[in-house]
Amino acid sequence: MEAREYTQANLDLLREQLEGGRMRAARVMVNSLHPSEVARLLESLPLKKRAMLWEIVDHDIEGDVLVEVADEVRDGLLEDMGTDELVAAVDGMEVDDLADLLVDLPEAVTKEVLQSLDKQDQELFLSRLLTNDPDEMVANVMSTDVMPIPANTPESEVVWEFENRDLLSAPVVDDNYRVLGRITVDDVVDVIRDEAEHSLMSAAGLDEEDDMFAPVVKSASRRAIWLGINLFTAFLAAAVVDQFQSAIDKVVLLAVLMPVVPSMGGVAGTQSLVIITRAIALGQINPGNAMGILRKEVMVGVLNGIGWAIFVAILTFWWFGNWHIGGILGAAMIINLVVAAAAGFGIPLALKKLRVDPALAGGVVLTTVTDVVGYMAFLGLGAIYLL
Repeated sequence: MEAREYTQANLDLLREQLEGGRMRAARVMVNSLHPSEVARLLESLPLKKRAMLWEIVDHDIEGDVLVEVADEVRDGLLEDMGTDELVAAVDGMEVDDLADLLVDLPEAVTKEVLQSLDKQDQELFLSRLLTNDPDEMVANVMSTDVMPIPANTPESEVVWEFENRDLLSAPVVDDNYRVLGRITVDDVVDVIRDEAEHSLMSAAGLDEEDDMFAPVVKSASRRAIWLGINLFTAFLAAAVVDQFQSAIDKVVLLAVLMPVVPSMGGVAGTQSLVIITRAIALGQINPGNAMGILRKEVMVGVLNGIGWAIFVAILTFWWFGNWHIGGILGAAMIINLVVAAAAGFGIPLALKKLRVDPALAGGVVLTTVTDVVGYMAFLGLGAIYLL
């Protein structure tokens, strides 16, 4: 059995013990798990069972578990913990993990936690980072081939440094190049995972830190915003269709076939959108290559548009026996695929310039463009050539 399957089997067994009220066995088992596994289990449990599980987690690992859980789940757990329990939970934690947790603690608790640390933990003395002969000169043993990372460097830049320089750890310095600590590869892996989850959840207008078992009203209010935006864009597309109502009444085939064009444009545009959004995140787009990338995306749209237009025209003639409808459908598809490719390129760049996350809003804007242009091209050409 693979490690992941073994872990999942243990988590399933632990769930059964909790549901069956076998708390003693559950206590032994939960405290034998890694803190990250306990965190995943907490996130997967309803609020009441989550509270039951949290009560049997040993204080020795509570702090490590709190670092691993999603923000909203952590907030819920912290609400029920007193100051003394919080101080005990963070006792003995690694300093970098403690730094992640302190930002979510109440100010009074943060001060008490910091006061509870010994002097060495508070200052991160350089001597703790060295394992060489204490009589040796620092200049003789220090690594000079690793560039330090400024403390205010964005997470994405840190990930880039580790990825492109194959780093396992790197020193962190202040503006005066004094060592403040270090970043290790496990921290970078966490950032990469968070970014992947963010991209996936943002595509649906959601937050990866939301609690899956949050109250219904709270979850509904969050999702209502993007549903409202989608409804507005849908009515915008409907308004375009309404302008060609007379053409649709006279040529019923237009109504039958009109969803094809925006659908194809949506897929083509999404492909470009994902590629460009990823390129922005990796820093691969700059003023020197932007126009070349745009030309490439447009030509991909033209090539796919022509190829699928020919196929659709032949299919439509075979289905309905009407070359005019097939030709109009093919022409509209070429137009929309080209526009979709250009939009998939331009929308993420425009949103980035406006300081809006392309992963969050790009899909909604793109859908609006491909729907409006698709309906307008197909119905407009139909109104011109069939009436």
